[in-house]
Amino acid sequence: MRLRTGCDLTFEITVPTPFVLMLRPRSSARQWIASEKYTITPSVAVSEFTDTYGNLCQRLIAPPGSFSISTCAEVILADRVDRAEDAPFVEIHELPDDVLIYLLPSRYCETEHFGQMATAIAESQILGYNQVAAIESWVRKNIRFKSYGNDIPVSAVDVNSRQWGVCRDLSHLAIALCRSLSIPARMVVGYLYGLQPMDLHAWFEAYLAGRWYTFDATQAELQGGYVVLGYGRDAADVAVYNQFGPAVYPTTQSVRVERVDNAHL
Repeated sequence: MRLRTGCDLTFEITVPTPFVLMLRPRSSARQWIASEKYTITPSVAVSEFTDTYGNLCQRLIAPPGSFSISTCAEVILADRVDRAEDAPFVEIHELPDDVLIYLLPSRYCETEHFGQMATAIAESQILGYNQVAAIESWVRKNIRFKSYGNDIPVSAVDVNSRQWGVCRDLSHLAIALCRSLSIPARMVVGYLYGLQPMDLHAWFEAYLAGRWYTFDATQAELQGGYVVLGYGRDAADVAVYNQFGPAVYPTTQSVRVERVDNAHL
């Protein structure tokens, strides 16, 4: 599958404002970035670095006035998401060093509150993939998904209490439940082909049988078309933009994902 993704953001800046952006997809075993265009108006100096989680991040200072960012990329990826029923749980002492961080509580995933709940949800399941699939199914059935809502992230405890959330909120709850069973889980942000209404999207991955698998409690059935922009412990690590100084929000924002042809990875 070959997809063309894009994101356009416009801000009205009042004072010179530092930004850190996370808007460039990175090539990996699951996605190949065939071409890419990144336009900033007005043109300013930009530097790029790779963060703790392997994400490509861009630093700049936006000048006062109208400031816009436009990205476009063609991405080649598999037609379907890998599923692996019965894939085994990985013992803690066998986990790679860089995966251990995804077992710990984080800002929006208070793992310590969900031990009994996760055990009940995954009861009688084979340890590993089947437990995560049970959690994914439980969140999908019991937490009402809203495609829009409060822009401020809320924690897994809050999501479980109020019983609804946007995509990142459902992911926070699922991640907390997984980690409480000692299954590493991480937040993913990016694009999803066919998402309605179209916007940036969040889902989660769990580490099983020596690799990461994709899960998404917002979708009735997982299809291909997930393009990754960033990974992290929770939403605090994967914001597509962070600004420092007076709060600014996009005056316009548009996201697009279209299929270009039937190329395969």
